[in-house]
Amino acid sequence: MQKLGILAGVGKLPVECAKAAKNLGYEVYSIALLPDTDSEIQQYSSKFESISVANLEKLLEYLEQNEIKLVTMIGKVTKELLFKAGIQPDQRAMQLIMSLTTLNDDAIMLAFIEELKKIGIETFDQTSLIKTLMPAAGVLTKRAPDPREEQDIEFGFQIAKELGRLDIGQTVVIKNRAVMALEAIEGTDACIKRGGDLSGGGAVVVKVAKPQQDSRFDVPTVGAKTIEVMNSAGASTLAIEADKTLLVEREKVLQLAESCNLAIVAR
Repeated sequence: MQKLGILAGVGKLPVECAKAAKNLGYEVYSIALLPDTDSEIQQYSSKFESISVANLEKLLEYLEQNEIKLVTMIGKVTKELLFKAGIQPDQRAMQLIMSLTTLNDDAIMLAFIEELKKIGIETFDQTSLIKTLMPAAGVLTKRAPDPREEQDIEFGFQIAKELGRLDIGQTVVIKNRAVMALEAIEGTDACIKRGGDLSGGGAVVVKVAKPQQDSRFDVPTVGAKTIEVMNSAGASTLAIEADKTLLVEREKVLQLAESCNLAIVAR
């Protein structure tokens, strides 16, 4: 039985990944990188451990000691942790960070993948076990976007793709073909809240994959929390990139969207 290490951030996605891996016969070793990692992942794990994302040396030692040669990185781990008081990276993590000329997402993750490679660990496509969570093109809710929202979606896709090309973020909030908010280090939820407040209601949220998207990390993901945040922010429509965006808890997401008259479309 092949061992699989799941480096788990926040959200339901790591749980779905662990469940799929177990069903496929992997011996699942789940490592919670943050205190808020969903504890349900333990149900699908042969072994579970909590190791801070800031403790790189301990994490690598754990993987070596357990002879894990294959890992996937999945779930939300926001980069803002690097700048928060109280989060102290260990010496190895600091050396990695200081070796970089930029702290954008791709640079950090690719450097981490190189650290894993040095000790013989392969990082594989984080969607390979859960591609069924990626919707094909189409309207997913009963309500389709209206003509104004359609225009905002088209405009938003162009902006979001450029934002991704610059490796800044994947989400934009649009109203009347004007940019209300762009995602940066604060993450998707905070971006939606800010954009919703500025729009005064009726904003369109667009989330896409980067043009240079590396499927081993940071694949765009939406879930029930996304819809809850959109509703509280007064946003009216969510557009995601078809076949490239993970939709977690689909049934719950669609039920929530219908209950607050939100439109969801995959393009």
